[in-house]
Amino acid sequence: MDNYFCPGLSRERILEISSIGLAHMGDAVFELLVRAWLCAHGGATGRGMHRAAVALVCAESQAEKAEKILPLLTEEERSVFRRGRNAQVHTVPHHASRAQYGEATALEALLGWLYLRGETERINALFCAMMEGEDSHGN
Repeated sequence: MDNYFCPGLSRERILEISSIGLAHMGDAVFELLVRAWLCAHGGATGRGMHRAAVALVCAESQAEKAEKILPLLTEEERSVFRRGRNAQVHTVPHHASRAQYGEATALEALLGWLYLRGETERINALFCAMMEGEDSHGN
């Protein structure tokens, strides 16, 4: 592979990656998108931007955003989402419920799966739907 910004892995290779592996990738994708969104929407700098990013990438916020896009998902995307939600996680942050953490993991797995397939336009469409109505302070 020569382009890690848009890997476009084969379907077979992606099936070999665990849900936790997909979520690990998706976590980075979501963080990058949130940071780009915050920069594009201005207002926050330094510590304020960091706080806004943390508020948007926390499990509770990700779970809310996952609920916004569920009706937009294809059957194949729903399958990946369910697979991520059912992943065996051993620790849950104190500030999130197990259900919220499962939804956040599912969202991250979906984003990781789409990224590894090279489907950046689909990621962007879903991200825009997630961020509809958000302000640049993570509220």
